[in-house]
Amino acid sequence: MDFEALNALKETISNQTDVALEITKQLLQTELKDENMVYSPLSIHILLSMIAADETGPSLDQFLSVLKSKSTNDLNSLAFNLVTAVLADGSASCGPCLNFANGLWVREPHSLESSYQQVLCNSYKASIKQVTMGTSSEEVRTEVNAWVEEQTRGLIPEILPPGSANGIRISANALYFKATWYDEYFHESETKEDVFHLLGGDIVDKVPFMTSSAEHCITAFEGFKALRLPYQASEDYEDCRSFSMWLLLPGAIDGLPALAHRVCSEPGFIDVHLRSWERVEVGKFLIPKFKISTRFEASDILWKLGLTARSSEMYHQAIIEVNEKDTTAAAATVDDMCFAMCEDYRIKKKEDFVADHPFMFLIKEDRTGTVLFMGHVLNPLGD
Repeated sequence: MDFEALNALKETISNQTDVALEITKQLLQTELKDENMVYSPLSIHILLSMIAADETGPSLDQFLSVLKSKSTNDLNSLAFNLVTAVLADGSASCGPCLNFANGLWVREPHSLESSYQQVLCNSYKASIKQVTMGTSSEEVRTEVNAWVEEQTRGLIPEILPPGSANGIRISANALYFKATWYDEYFHESETKEDVFHLLGGDIVDKVPFMTSSAEHCITAFEGFKALRLPYQASEDYEDCRSFSMWLLLPGAIDGLPALAHRVCSEPGFIDVHLRSWERVEVGKFLIPKFKISTRFEASDILWKLGLTARSSEMYHQAIIEVNEKDTTAAAATVDDMCFAMCEDYRIKKKEDFVADHPFMFLIKEDRTGTVLFMGHVLNPLGD
């Protein structure tokens, strides 16, 4: 995708980021505030958009309000650009390995309007499966789970729990991401154990920290620092995408709750603070290796955001692993509906970045601002 096309998406993506922060704010009011967390706001957003494309009246109004969009045409257009361009697989040209897939299962005798089928196929590139009469819910659950497992390269084998898949229509989205670091920043031989400070004041011993003496993109703001770790870009000169992981590290050991509140509450926080960067020499530099997984039912979160006009169970699960070589992440969202309704900068100074206490992280495409994954690390040795 060329530079001009990516820039044209920025405004629409900005609305999607606002939705992501609204969801994050709600999640941080649940038990997840006390656990390691990762999720994909993008996966949830696209699934809701796909469902909204078949809604009308007050229900549609709720979807558009929650998704901060003017029309389903805008949502469908965004989905098309994301599926076909922003999240297109780049592994053939040494870029990130990406898979972004949508699916829909419909029970007989119910069917889809031809116009809706066209939108699903054209804008969402969704696979549609008609479930024959007599097929048990357990058979449908097994099939949907197998589809998600395949799309996430085996990382999410059971998104739907036992006893689910009873609805007449099941919509699903799956996202897989794997990318190596832009440079050989980290080496296993240089990884060392150190302590990590928890929010409550306790410490965890023998946490493996990746170290680096390379120049890094670190920006110091009032109360926190932002670190950008870019991933290897595609060798295709027409592919202008730029994926990276961002770490937001509060200055205070117990500063994550206040920082998370700022991120989710200050208008345009991500666009303002994570839009530019400067490379600096580093002093002390520690990033913990981590692997975390999160699953939750999104229905209650969406109800609190104003999506109250429909009855369904929506499941979300995400996983991420960060090590010296690369980042691997996957997410899936499934809705079980009960009834229809870089630029280089001059090196200026040395900057420490010691992530030895709780921090936030994002994986995003920097040209458009698309946030793929978001979460926080409270304890690198936790699940």
